[in-house]
Amino acid sequence: MSESVSAVTQVRRGVVLYDGECGFCSRWVRYWAGTLERQGFSIASLDEPWVAEKINTPGEELLTDIRLLAADGQLISGADVYLYVTRRIWWAWPFYAFFSLPGFNRLMHLGYRWFARNRYHISHVCRLGSR
Repeated sequence: MSESVSAVTQVRRGVVLYDGECGFCSRWVRYWAGTLERQGFSIASLDEPWVAEKINTPGEELLTDIRLLAADGQLISGADVYLYVTRRIWWAWPFYAFFSLPGFNRLMHLGYRWFARNRYHISHVCRLGSR
């Protein structure tokens, strides 16, 4: 079976939605795009018109977190997106297992929240562009 046929028949797991205006987020998601695709995840910017319609969340609130729209319609946000995805990639599963432990899970969520609030400053410092 050719690679393109197997990719088309592969079960889609969801769409990773990221802030396309954030230089850091855009580069990071594009870097992982191939891995995500092979694992059944698509990527899209939160700025795309269909996203706001599908998720039904106000624009500024929509851009506060990375999100994942799972194939079953479930909307996952923030640090939980990383846990959801890594749980489904065999070689990333140790990351999921480690950061699912109570103390480390809290640490991950706190770290993610700090990063999300400061990502435009980080993008600017890294010269990756900002809003």
